[in-house]
Amino acid sequence: MTDLVRQGKVRYIGSSSYSAGEIVEAQWTARVRKLERFRTEQPPYSLLVRGIELDVLPTAARHGMGILTYSPLAGGWLSGSWHAESAPTSPARQRLAARFDMSLPENQHKLQVVGELQQLADEAGLSMIELAIAFVVNHPAVTSAIIGPRTLAQLASQLPATEVTLDPAILDRIDAISSPAST
Repeated sequence: MTDLVRQGKVRYIGSSSYSAGEIVEAQWTARVRKLERFRTEQPPYSLLVRGIELDVLPTAARHGMGILTYSPLAGGWLSGSWHAESAPTSPARQRLAARFDMSLPENQHKLQVVGELQQLADEAGLSMIELAIAFVVNHPAVTSAIIGPRTLAQLASQLPATEVTLDPAILDRIDAISSPAST
């Protein structure tokens, strides 16, 4: 990859889903071996998956890396697609059946958290999609987010989030519902 960057064929390189320790090791290796270093990290990040706030975001900031997150809707959990009677229908979702098995305690907990977040979104006059995406893209350590709509209707439901700024009271309520250590 270093050769491609130096030849001008690639501008920057990055890592995806690295832990803070892996980021540090990659930066150290690049420095010691005089290689091109990672300029970005691409972690999953959402109202349900916030573990990167504890170590990945601060580590990336120390190394001057941008953060390009993905899955702000947590695989559909924050889009309103999942409820207690839901079952995966697409082949892709069926391969990950346990992730959507509503009888599992961890998924029942997700449903509870999503319900509380939906109530907060309703009180704030937002859709759940707007709350979820605004939370991610407004985080000061996030450079950008991959939102991943597959249809024009999905894109239309997600674009209004770019105009939403969450006030500190809403952010405090989010922290009370879904802690920064959530994985």
